[in-house]
Amino acid sequence: MPSDLFVGLIGQKFMGRAHSNAWGQANRFFDLPRRVVLQAACGRDGDELGGFAARFGWKTWTTRWEDLASDPKLDLVDVATPNHLHLAPALAALEAGKHVACEKPLAGTLSEARQLRDAAKRAKRSKTFVWFNYRRCPAVALARQLVAEGRLGAIRHVRATYLQSWGTPDAPLTWRFQKKLAGSGAHGDLNAHVVDLARFLTGDEIHEVHGAVARTFVMERGIPGTDKPGKSDVDDALLFLASFKGGALASFEASRVATGHLNANAIELNGEHGALRFEFESMNELLFHDQTLGPRTAGWRRIVATSAAGGHPYARNWWPDAHLLGYEHGFTNMAADVVRAIEGQEPVVPLPDFADAFETQRVLEAALVSAKERIAVRLSEIR
Repeated sequence: MPSDLFVGLIGQKFMGRAHSNAWGQANRFFDLPRRVVLQAACGRDGDELGGFAARFGWKTWTTRWEDLASDPKLDLVDVATPNHLHLAPALAALEAGKHVACEKPLAGTLSEARQLRDAAKRAKRSKTFVWFNYRRCPAVALARQLVAEGRLGAIRHVRATYLQSWGTPDAPLTWRFQKKLAGSGAHGDLNAHVVDLARFLTGDEIHEVHGAVARTFVMERGIPGTDKPGKSDVDDALLFLASFKGGALASFEASRVATGHLNANAIELNGEHGALRFEFESMNELLFHDQTLGPRTAGWRRIVATSAAGGHPYARNWWPDAHLLGYEHGFTNMAADVVRAIEGQEPVVPLPDFADAFETQRVLEAALVSAKERIAVRLSEIR
């Protein structure tokens, strides 16, 4: 029997549920070198925490994250909190010699992200991971493989959008709408994902942000539990143009007020020999165009990326062909790859660590500076 990997989780809401499900499912569907034990859950709401822990199978629970950082039994601490609460527990866990997984973006500010990157570099025995879960959609992982095989040739265009519509005027003033807690709005929440996907798929780095524009459409929102409004001081939408070191041009658009879109995370790459497109609302599908077939037969091909026989990433661990996967499976696929990586095994596709996530944070910061100053920003200027 494999040895146990004892995990502690900080966070009990949306991401806490997603991560709990992933850790609980990993050994059920993947043949892993270690058995994951859901040892300890931590959250601020003590009245609900016990029920949360029991529902998802956590053995113990506490309202003090310090208890997890100092617990000698824990091998990994998973930080699934709002952005401004990543730094302290992640640093403490690294200093205690634990592996650390952290929600995206790495932090609310570039300064805090830098501190986490540097702490991870110093903690030589600890491995770090960031939950850019869309990398683990089988169709996205397949797209990465096709690009790496040279099927697209040199990349010329990257266009990425992440559009949602829930940020209506009646949406309450949660932490996501407060700069001191979130760092930014739709940009840090949504553009973080598509910037990571663009870097992941191309294997290239963004060289310059040429221009950006940000808008806050809803200036005040109701404070939960009161009849008073509060200031919303983050972007509801942010768009920017950029270029990659390899020469590709790129556009990125994130919005929480894009009426008609629920969770429209989409990215398209156009290369000299082909193109591909992924849309999360059809997450099992990858659209692929092979330009080398010539004008007689070339066209967009719909690939349902669920075939174990076809070698589609992660497919053999789940269901028969076209028995479709959903949002939660990307988290479980990542949890499995994390366990593999801790044991020195190769993940199916590369995992983002703190250093990798810091590079995405640099791009986000460059776009914020560009929008504020109305200038082009080279990434060499963002350190």
